[in-house]
Amino acid sequence: MHGGASNHTRWSEFAENTKLAGEWQLLAPDMRGNGESMTRGRQDIATWCRDLIDVLNAEGAEDPLIAGHSLGAQIALQMAHRYPDRMRALILIDPLFQSSIRGRERKLYRYRWLWKGLIAAVRLLNLLGIRRRSFPPRDLRDLDRETRERIRGADSMEAIAREYRALGPILRYMPTANYLRQVLETVRPLPPLEEIDVPVLVLLSGGSTIASIEQNKLECAAFRDSEVIVLDANHWPLTETPDAVREAIDAWVGRRFGSELDKNGGPCRT
Repeated sequence: MHGGASNHTRWSEFAENTKLAGEWQLLAPDMRGNGESMTRGRQDIATWCRDLIDVLNAEGAEDPLIAGHSLGAQIALQMAHRYPDRMRALILIDPLFQSSIRGRERKLYRYRWLWKGLIAAVRLLNLLGIRRRSFPPRDLRDLDRETRERIRGADSMEAIAREYRALGPILRYMPTANYLRQVLETVRPLPPLEEIDVPVLVLLSGGSTIASIEQNKLECAAFRDSEVIVLDANHWPLTETPDAVREAIDAWVGRRFGSELDKNGGPCRT
């Protein structure tokens, strides 16, 4: 599951290089409101969870391992809480815990009522016909490679944050209301972590300017069965450190489920 203002191509490099592709069926959907699933309709955690259940049912995936980045991690956690009998395990890349968020995200959480008003105003303008009619496709695999070159040698993690949080490039590819709703859902309160009853791998960015790494580690201690790995990144490790992400996921899945691999799994799908 990709993050907010993203699409399935964020996972393209992982899918092309992971050792899991030969034995697991890999599904990389576009969340409703993103990529090839573009819509201006309802978008929230409950809707995305129902969509994902529909995708899993259509693919005959009865016992999935769900990996998600940022908003995708929030959806994965909600899936495990709402549909506990359907989950095998979770891989969470930089989930956002309310106690650890800081900076702009902390202000957003504090004034989320104002953010909801802004969303309502933008949607009203859309209903009145003030809106863009189409959006170009966006291949994040190529963008990630280009971004790695631009941020190589950056003097701070803040430079990476500025690169990926710039509104201009984001809004070129999606409706403004979609972006606002996805940002708001990213800071939605999570279910009690101690109630997540599946194995969990958590990949945390050690240089995050969005959340406190120490507080993130404390939050992860609430999981019943978890392993935490800290990466040298700032919230976008699929872009910043793709090899480290892939190696961590491949190794963990191999240790935890090496004897249970789905031999019926097909090739990678998107």
